[in-house]
Amino acid sequence: MQNITYTYQTRPRYKDIDAMGIVYYSRYYEFFEAARTDMLRDMGLPYSEFEATGFLMPVIESHCKYLQSAHFDELLKIECTIKDLPRIKMTIHYRVVNEDEDMLAQGYTKHAFLDKNGNIRRVPKHFLELF
Repeated sequence: MQNITYTYQTRPRYKDIDAMGIVYYSRYYEFFEAARTDMLRDMGLPYSEFEATGFLMPVIESHCKYLQSAHFDELLKIECTIKDLPRIKMTIHYRVVNEDEDMLAQGYTKHAFLDKNGNIRRVPKHFLELF
């Protein structure tokens, strides 16, 4: 499997910054979610359609390392990458860079595949076909 990479762009709004004028740390997880959701849609499987097949993909672990501050209205690129073919879990890696390509943060989210009853399942066949 080749890496699957998707780049999402956003600009932090006033609601995203803290009293010091920098993007509040928890907002990065919201950026990760937006990038991940758009990536799945771009791959041909909007999350709503995935859920309609009876599966869920909750975050079971997350991490973010903050390297430099992001600021209000600064163009941010959130690159998300799937490096390994998922089986029961899937890890998505993220890089957040600004317009100058300065690395601001990096992290990951790990996801499990559950059926509608909350039982852990192998990745659904229709999901694997996207790879």
